Amino acid sequence: MKRGIAVLVSVSALCGIAYFTASKWAIKHETITFYDASRDNRPVPVSIAVRRDKEMQANAGMIKLPVAVINHGNTVKNTEYGFLANIFAARGYMVMSPQHDLPTDPPMVTKPGELYVGRLPQILRGVANIHLAVQEMKKVQPNADYDKVTMVGHSMGGDITMYFAKQYPDEVKKVVTLDNLRVPFVTAGKFKILSFRSQDPQFKADAGVIPTDEECEQAGIQVVKTEFQHNDMRDTGPDVAKSSIQSMLDKFLSATDSEIAPVDTQSAPPKILEPGPVALMAPAKS
Repeated sequence: MKRGIAVLVSVSALCGIAYFTASKWAIKHETITFYDASRDNRPVPVSIAVRRDKEMQANAGMIKLPVAVINHGNTVKNTEYGFLANIFAARGYMVMSPQHDLPTDPPMVTKPGELYVGRLPQILRGVANIHLAVQEMKKVQPNADYDKVTMVGHSMGGDITMYFAKQYPDEVKKVVTLDNLRVPFVTAGKFKILSFRSQDPQFKADAGVIPTDEECEQAGIQVVKTEFQHNDMRDTGPDVAKSSIQSMLDKFLSATDSEIAPVDTQSAPPKILEPGPVALMAPAKS
């Protein structure tokens, strides 16, 4: 009987240790709303994702968190890119995802013949939101590297990302886009760029947006052509699309984040809820 109790206690202790080990690797998600006094106190909700253990180290002043900014597509919520945020957070990033448009904003209208088909006002609004989020997050989490951030964006968010990189290259470490369609790529070669492209017939990049193969090679730009649809590239997309993008993104980060040690997946894997097993870049043919 005593031996049985001892075994039960030992098993309980091991379970407790396993639970603590798994929990400390968990990724925390929260939303903080900032207000921009220069724009009539416009609210800018920012979704934050960070590994709890890395946040604890940063709070103790042991490390500075690298920062990634994820920009959502038109009419899409800033919380709909958890599958991307989790990859960055698992590698030790603090991820910021600002909400760029509000229900009170006028709808975006395409204007052929104008710069970026008339979407420059929305792009500039996104840039202002990013700068506000960065400045305010410095107060919330001072132990992060805001000097050079990794910019990420899907669709309209990809255009905001590329425009930001074009206008503020000294503030950008690297760029990841998913089907940006209007703003041409930065080809100065100041930072690495990874871009996923869909095969969606309804979402075609404007002429001159995507560089030639020669320009990509010279500028360190990696263009990944997928068989996915434009709207597959967010949380509501199929698992095969999300897991494929995750896999390629993780390889890109492994190659470009030499100063960030990979996550130790042998002893304590990060708790990532989306989206499932890693798949190949393109879905299998039936």
